[in-house]
Amino acid sequence: MFRSTRRGPAALRDALPVRVTVLVTVTLLSMCLLAVSARAATTGTSTTCQPYTSTPCLFPFPDNRLTKPVKGSATGLQLNLPQAAMPENTTGVQVSPAPYNQNDGFSPGSAILLHISQLDTQKALTETKAVGLLNMSAYKAKDAPIMVIDEKTGQRQMIYTQLDANATSAATTNLMILPGSNWQDGHTYVVVLRDLRNASGHLISAPSWFEKLRDGKRLPAAERSQAKRYANIFKVLKKAKVTQDKTLYAAWDFTVASSKELSGRLLSIRNSAFAQLGDTDLGSGVVSGSAPAESVTSDTPMTFANGQTGNVVIGTFQIPCYLQVCGDSATSGFNYASSGLYATPVQGPGNVGTAGFECVIPSSASSSNPARIVLYGHGLLGSMDEVTDAPISALATTQNMVMCATNWWGLAEDDQNFDTQAVSNLNLFPVMIDRLQQGVLNAVLLGRLMDNPQGLAADPHFEQGGRPVINTGELYYDGNSQGGIFGGITTAISPDIRRAVLGVTGEDYANSLVQRSTDFGSPTTIGSFSWLLWADYADNNSARYTITLDLMDQLWDRADPVGYVQGLGATPFANTPSHSVLMQISYGDHQVSMYAGAAEARSIGADAYEPGGTPGSALTTGGGRNANFNLFYGLKPAPISGSYSGSVIEVWDSGPGHTLNPPVGNIPPTDSLTNQDPHGDPRATPLAQQQISDYLQPSGTFVNVCANAPCHSSDYTP
Repeated sequence: MFRSTRRGPAALRDALPVRVTVLVTVTLLSMCLLAVSARAATTGTSTTCQPYTSTPCLFPFPDNRLTKPVKGSATGLQLNLPQAAMPENTTGVQVSPAPYNQNDGFSPGSAILLHISQLDTQKALTETKAVGLLNMSAYKAKDAPIMVIDEKTGQRQMIYTQLDANATSAATTNLMILPGSNWQDGHTYVVVLRDLRNASGHLISAPSWFEKLRDGKRLPAAERSQAKRYANIFKVLKKAKVTQDKTLYAAWDFTVASSKELSGRLLSIRNSAFAQLGDTDLGSGVVSGSAPAESVTSDTPMTFANGQTGNVVIGTFQIPCYLQVCGDSATSGFNYASSGLYATPVQGPGNVGTAGFECVIPSSASSSNPARIVLYGHGLLGSMDEVTDAPISALATTQNMVMCATNWWGLAEDDQNFDTQAVSNLNLFPVMIDRLQQGVLNAVLLGRLMDNPQGLAADPHFEQGGRPVINTGELYYDGNSQGGIFGGITTAISPDIRRAVLGVTGEDYANSLVQRSTDFGSPTTIGSFSWLLWADYADNNSARYTITLDLMDQLWDRADPVGYVQGLGATPFANTPSHSVLMQISYGDHQVSMYAGAAEARSIGADAYEPGGTPGSALTTGGGRNANFNLFYGLKPAPISGSYSGSVIEVWDSGPGHTLNPPVGNIPPTDSLTNQDPHGDPRATPLAQQQISDYLQPSGTFVNVCANAPCHSSDYTP
């Protein structure tokens, strides 16, 4: 049987799951352009505002004034975002707060946002001496002007601050405070702003709403309900030795969603799906029950780009469907039997879907030399056929691995048109997030199909002389870009994967990944995610633009590593084995920011490879890399000799003659002849491939393949 040709361009398959700059239908783009040109005046709720006024307001965000107490909530709270303050698109349709208000707290990846008049230029931020991305150790400074304090422990959270680099004027320039590692699930934090300075170095006076609270003055009616809350906040500040005087500009608290809220839906459908296979003890590490039903549709001999040979096997497998309708191009969300706070998706009667798979079987795999099995994750808006791309097939054929992939529903090739509509009408966005969770479940079930002796190992296409050519019992994961990002989720919930490689990965889509990605684009790049969101929701007001992204983050974490990295750390999810990951990131990556990768490593608790074990030293060998000396700040150095089987992050550099330092602000790099994207370089580097193979072994370890020196990709250019 013939194998269909690849439909999407390679760049698209490699991109983050926000790349809508290509293959978008002319009709949809025309509709967006018409909507923008027809808009005569600004509509929608302003978000450059102050709380406790008659103007509907979300700033500062997140803030527990936007919650309500609820019995039965794991945090004691439930979000209560007001409809009147939600963003509105060019057609006058407001975003419904209903799906957001199902959360019992805010996203662990939330950016803290507010607008401060006079603290709206870089000179003012410099005068304030606020902690920045390149000097995160300053968050510990005794006189730090911006702090986030864990209410329970009294400890400061590692943070960095920035002014929105997308802003078009000082009046729309928001202050952004971001976590250096995730806000912890279920914790409450107090945000402290003190001794803020304007561009002339003068103290910025507190806003009237906070001044009354701070100084014990009579409160207006709208603020009286906050008195008890602020008594607790000021108690936390006193314990942290923060003086309650005129230098204190503002303070408030916010609570992070619980693990039950963040990962409960996906873990619930995982448990249900595996129970149908007959496996109800997923933490045992023992494969039991049956394998998903599968059918091979083609088996084609192939010579790969490296000259090695093998077979490409394509087929389908059955999955229980927890969406209303399943399929590669379906556009419906989860099916629920109830609307309670922690309601989980249910499978409708007889609702079974079909997902595809594609596998590379190298000629080296035989019944006497069975191959390792590796679940592979493809890039943005791509498809499972990425498994035959040159770097991936080279890894499979040189290391005797059978690598199989399925489409990431929600952000695969067939999803691109619907995803574009979801950006223009964010009331469709929850459907995309639901599909992503079903897509992760599909991948985990494909892993079980590979790992169960009754699965692919019993299919004649994976046999030689009646015996399997794959070695079940040890399933591994490898993925790049979107596949690296979603690999964190897939690995965290998988009962079969113990060791994984996350290539050019990161976390926190809305507030970190997409804003720093060339795939995200800019508001002036016609057809990009940014252009669509800016045109339909921001109306050239970057204050609304940043809050809209932060709102999206409140749902995105259900399908973002920020909602699952705790399962990759010291405490795996219930009924789930422990996991270790190797993160191979690329210095100055244009598509997946290395800063987002470093944040994920901190959230996991990974160690960092640095020559000589000195943090930062891998980045100080010329070429102006010294600016990022503290890229891995807060991480312990990984052992560079002997056997180490834990989680490690490592940066690969294509060289200063290939890739420049990335922007410090929340904007993407600029592609040019002197600043080329190194995104695909680590996976194509033989040393990195060897390191992957060494790690993905039954007793795999992190091997120092860079000889105690900085790791250079194959195309390193001094």
